[in-house]
Amino acid sequence: METLALALDGRGVARLTLARAARHNALSAAMIAELTEAAARLAADPGIRVVVLAAEGESFCAGGDLAWMKAQIEADAPTRAAGARSLAMMLRALDELPQPLIARVHGNAFGGGVGLLSVCDLALGVAGTRFGLTETRLGLIPATIGPYVVARMGAARARRVMLSGRVFDAAEAVALGLLARVVPAGDLDAALEAEVAAHLAAAPGAVAAAKRLIRRLGPPIDPAAIEASIAALIEVWEGLEARAGIAAFFDRRPPPWASRAP
Repeated sequence: METLALALDGRGVARLTLARAARHNALSAAMIAELTEAAARLAADPGIRVVVLAAEGESFCAGGDLAWMKAQIEADAPTRAAGARSLAMMLRALDELPQPLIARVHGNAFGGGVGLLSVCDLALGVAGTRFGLTETRLGLIPATIGPYVVARMGAARARRVMLSGRVFDAAEAVALGLLARVVPAGDLDAALEAEVAAHLAAAPGAVAAAKRLIRRLGPPIDPAAIEASIAALIEVWEGLEARAGIAAFFDRRPPPWASRAP
């Protein structure tokens, strides 16, 4: 794989690592496809007991690759629909993994990076990590990640960060339900290993059944919700604000709606 690294140890612990460090692990078309493929491979392997989602470089995931989004906006309608669907199906594949999915978070987790955390069963982060659902500042919305983010945070807490697009710290990420806890950077791997060991003590069939039950009892993320999220993303890609916001980003200037000092 070009954008990921996948390793498996003798205990059945798979480590899935985002490997676009030079781009802060932004979600490109290739990474989206490879994450979907990796999720299918992991789900089909009965020898895998736990999956750790980690990242190379300075950031966990900076969100959707804006060059990819720009291409979607400029593409024809079938291409836009295919791009939105690929992102939604990747998130669904990770969400439905039968194994526990544990995130190791550092640096920044923005936009789609928060979406990745929201499909994990558990996320550990280091102090100093920054988070944000920054889409609205670009004229976009957190569409395909939305069902998972709202299920993770609850609607009231999601409103606090989805609408303004503001950046928040690791302590608030815990309060919002994104992170299980925050640890010093030097303690992250030990904390992660403790969580992995705890999950290895559980029967894998029972774990998979428990995950299915949780999805059934929790907020419904059914095909209708996923289709609605895809439609919402396509609609916003077709709007004028998305074009203006992404153009402003590439031109390194404020978007037209940004407030200015009096």
